[in-house]
Amino acid sequence: MSALGERAGELLGPKHTTYVVARVTPAGAEVDAVGAGVHDDVELGSVSKGVTGFLWRDAVARGTLGEEARLGEHLAVPPALADIRLSSLATHTSGLPRLAGGSEMLRRTWDLWRAGRNPYREDLTGLLAQLDGVKLGKPRPAYSNLGFELLGHAVASATATPYPDLVAQRIAEPLGLVDTYVPTSADRLRPGAVTPRNRGGRVVEPWANESIAPAGGVRASATDLAMLLRAMLDREVAGAEALEPVAPFVGKQRIGAGWLTGPMLRRTVTWHNGGTGGFRSFVGIDRDHGVGVALVSASTRSVDGAGARLLAEAGDA
Repeated sequence: MSALGERAGELLGPKHTTYVVARVTPAGAEVDAVGAGVHDDVELGSVSKGVTGFLWRDAVARGTLGEEARLGEHLAVPPALADIRLSSLATHTSGLPRLAGGSEMLRRTWDLWRAGRNPYREDLTGLLAQLDGVKLGKPRPAYSNLGFELLGHAVASATATPYPDLVAQRIAEPLGLVDTYVPTSADRLRPGAVTPRNRGGRVVEPWANESIAPAGGVRASATDLAMLLRAMLDREVAGAEALEPVAPFVGKQRIGAGWLTGPMLRRTVTWHNGGTGGFRSFVGIDRDHGVGVALVSASTRSVDGAGARLLAEAGDA
C-alpha cells in the first residue's frame, strides 16, 4: 500500500475495506487501490452527472445543440415537459422531481434497502413511459436524478449516438481512459469490475442500466480517475466549460453543468459526489492550487469528508 492509500484508509476508517484513490498535483499523479487493482473499475454514481455535463457542453461547443435547446426537440416526452431547456436540466432548475415512477419507485427503494436490488431497471423507452403524469415544480434549484437522465439521453439523441458510445468517443478515448465505460446491464460488466457492497458489507446488485446511465452509470478505475482529474485541471476534457459555475445552487454552492463550486475546508473546490447501492464517490479539484482528488469506496459509508481532507492536504503540500 502506498502512502496515499494508507492516508486515505486512515481518513476513511477501518470499515472501508475496498477503495480506490487518485491524487493529482503540479508534481504529478498518484494512484492506489486497496482490495482491488488500480485498473479495476468502480461505480462513480452521481459523478456521472459531471460526465454528462461535459458531454452537453461539448455538444453545444460543436454546434450539435443550441444553448436554448429544449427537451421535446430530442426526446419523445409529454407536452408538459417538452419546453424544458437542457440548460435548466444541467443546473437542476427544471422543476422536475428527483425521480419518476411514483409509488413503484418507492417499492423499488424498499427493495434496495432490504435486498440490495438495483432500483433503476428500465431502458430508455421505459424511462420515457414513466414521464406520464410527472408534474413540474417551480424552476428553482432542486437536485434531480431524472433531470440528468433526460439530459444525457437528449444529448445522445441529438448526436445520434447511444450514451455509452458517446462517453467512449468524446471522453474516454481522447483522454486515453481505458477502464472507463458505461455498462447498460450487469452482464456487460468487465472482468475487473469491483463488487458493490452496502453499509454492512453485503454484496448488492450493480447499477448497470440504460436509463440511469447519464445520472449514475459511469464506471472508471483509479488510473483513469487520475487522468480525468488532470484533464479537468488543464481544461483538456471535452466540454470543460461544464466546470464553470453559472447559477446559484444550495447554500454557498454554485453550479455549472452538473459540477458544483464552493467553499470546502477554507478552499474553493469544484466537485461532485455520488452514491449507488454499493459505492460512495468523491471527485474534486482545487483550481487555485492545481490539485485534484478522487476517492471511491465499495461501501455505502460516506467518503466525502475523507476526499475533502485529501484535497486540502494536497493543496497544503
